[in-house]
Amino acid sequence: MTGAPICTPSKTSFSEFGGKAVQYDTHAVIYYEGDSAKRLYELVKGSVMLYKLLPDGRRQVVEVLRPGDIFGLAGSDEYDCTAETLTNAEIQEIDLKQVERSDALQRTLTRCLTNQMHVLHEHAVLLGRKSAVERVASFLMHLVPDRGGVGCVGPADDDGDDGFDLRLHMTRQEIADYLGLTIETVSRVVSDLKRRGVIRVDRADQIHLNKVCSLCQMTGMH
Repeated sequence: MTGAPICTPSKTSFSEFGGKAVQYDTHAVIYYEGDSAKRLYELVKGSVMLYKLLPDGRRQVVEVLRPGDIFGLAGSDEYDCTAETLTNAEIQEIDLKQVERSDALQRTLTRCLTNQMHVLHEHAVLLGRKSAVERVASFLMHLVPDRGGVGCVGPADDDGDDGFDLRLHMTRQEIADYLGLTIETVSRVVSDLKRRGVIRVDRADQIHLNKVCSLCQMTGMH
């Protein structure tokens, strides 16, 4: 995972293709798994999670979206997961029929889906091979813009200050469901990172990364 959206807003705008802007409150369901797939969505502001529910009620968060990301493209007539906002969100919605009529929009979607496939491949590696510490470190690095991926810009300051403030829009349970861990394991890893001086927990929803590069080295990708 890298600290960049799958599609950047400067290159993707459903409004240019007749999209409609819709405002959603925090933890509003945009569509449910099994609903008829009639629209595509572009996240303009806020954060959205996509998840699937198992028959016994367990949940797997499959993707966490940020501004510029496109979602809602299904392989059948029904959505294969549920989309729920994590914050107040502004979303551009466009009818699938409009996609069929626009070659330019189809090219945009092809580019975005190619990038999305790369992100999902990385998440498959996280779930299948990474340790609990590597998973939590990867998740936190995913939230740091322009760090941790190809072309990482490194520390912003010449004096070596490599701190970064993170605002978390997910609960510990939601993070656990995304990383394929228990909430107890997530809490234990966070406490360990805090004890080792890698992070500082200011509030339940706010974490300060003391050394971004040190955290990045714990992702298992170095």
